Order: sequence, then structure tokens, then C-alpha cells
Amino acid sequence: MPFRAAHRGAVGTGRSGFALRALALLYIALLLGAPVAMVFYRAFEPGLAAMWESITEPNALRAFWLTIICVGVAVPLNTIFGVTTALYIVRGRGRLRRVLDSIIDLPFAISPVVVGLALILVYGQNGWFGEQLTSVGLQVIFSLPGMILATTFVSLPFVAREVIPVLREIGDEQEQAARVLGAGDWQTFWRVTLPSIRWGVGYGIVLTTARALGEFGAVAVVSGKIIGETETATLLVENRFTQFDVAGAYAASVVLAVAALIVILSMTLLQRRTNTEEQLEHGD
Repeated sequence: MPFRAAHRGAVGTGRSGFALRALALLYIALLLGAPVAMVFYRAFEPGLAAMWESITEPNALRAFWLTIICVGVAVPLNTIFGVTTALYIVRGRGRLRRVLDSIIDLPFAISPVVVGLALILVYGQNGWFGEQLTSVGLQVIFSLPGMILATTFVSLPFVAREVIPVLREIGDEQEQAARVLGAGDWQTFWRVTLPSIRWGVGYGIVLTTARALGEFGAVAVVSGKIIGETETATLLVENRFTQFDVAGAYAASVVLAVAALIVILSMTLLQRRTNTEEQLEHGD
């Protein structure tokens, strides 16, 4: 019997395996399942009509639309940045790529609230570039550009961190062969590199979308939380909760939860597709 099958049988059919699975399911149920279920229950408790009215009133629609704009701008920017940065770190030369590889995870280490304060210090009215931006009529802080900047910053590393290990695993033999056959840099990237890293890029896009959808701290600082103007979906939830509109807060939360479930489903499908292709490549 192959070692993997024997190992799986030893862990999966014994009492210890059953206990581990039960403990994991109990942990997930208490930590994730129960709170999410309660959100859905409280959202639908006043009735479907009341919930629909809550999520379709003008301020809520404006908040959802601002969230879509922030995600719609941040995800493409971070996808382009992530792919080019990963290519430079893995395929490039020079000391700068090591520095870049080290600092690319900065958004993971810094609190989003600190990010928001830093953006105010740089782009605010009294910041480094505040006077110049104001002179050309561009307001960054307490408006949509600042919210997009904050969302882009906190979701920056995901695509790069998914693509870098894929590039290292596939190596550059096929790219060198394409160049020997006369392909240019763009042809090599489009026809050889990109098809090889497409699932890594897709997985990074899904993670970036999930992070951008749920961003709160940095956007809260730079937006000013102006109701109906600079309020995203997460800020709408927080504002309604502090205004004792609990049912409205749960209703908006359900919209975000459904979006998150769609993202999780996308991740699952991508993982399954990636595993299938890996099995086909290895002949399993």
C-alpha cells in the first residue's frame, strides 16, 4: 500500500482522526458558523420587505456603489502591480528585488488605521502634497480618491504573493525556449508565462477582492464617514450599529456576507481546478 494511502487511513479512520475532525468542526461552528448564522437570522427577523427596504434606501445604495468602485479600481491596479512585481522578483536581477521582496508584505504588518493616518499626513490638506493637490483642484482625503488609495494599499500584496511561488516552481526553461525560437518579451509573457501562472493570478485576484470588500480601518480614517457621500458598506454597518439601527446594520452585513461567500466559492473552484491540472500534469 502506498505510504500516502496508509497514512491517510491511519489518521482518517482511527479514533484520534474522528476526534480531530469533530474538534475542528466544533471550533469552526462556534467561531464562524454561529455568528454568521446569527447575522442572517437577525437580518431577516423584521421581515423580507423591511430588509429589502433597508438595503435599497439611497444612502445604502450609495455605500454599496462606493464599495464597488473602490474594489473595481484597487483589484486591477494590484493585479498589474502584483504580476509585474512577481516577475521582477523572480526573474529580475539586482539587489532591489530583494528589498522589494521584503517590503511587499508591509500592508500585512501595519494596522489599517495607521495606514489611514499616514495617507492623511501625505495627501491631506496640511500634508506633503496637500497644497499642490489643492491648487489643481484635487481633494484626496475625505473623498473617493483617498478611499481608493487606502483600499489599494491594504490589498496590495495578495496577487504578488500568489504568483511568486508559481513562477519559482515552473522555472524559466519554456520562456528561454520561446526566446530562442524568436519570440519577443511580450509574446513570451502572453503565450508562455501568463498561461502558466493564470491560476495563481486568479487566486490572488480573489483574495484581493475579499480584502478590499471588507476593508474598514484605513477607509474609515481617510473617508471622514460622511453619510451618503464617503460611506462604504462596512462604514454603513458601523454607522447603523452605533445609531441603534441594529436591523439595518445586520441587513447591510448580509450583503457583505453574501459577497464574501461568492468570493469563497470562487476560491474553492479555483483550488479544485488547480489541483485537477496538477494531477493531470503529474499523471495521477
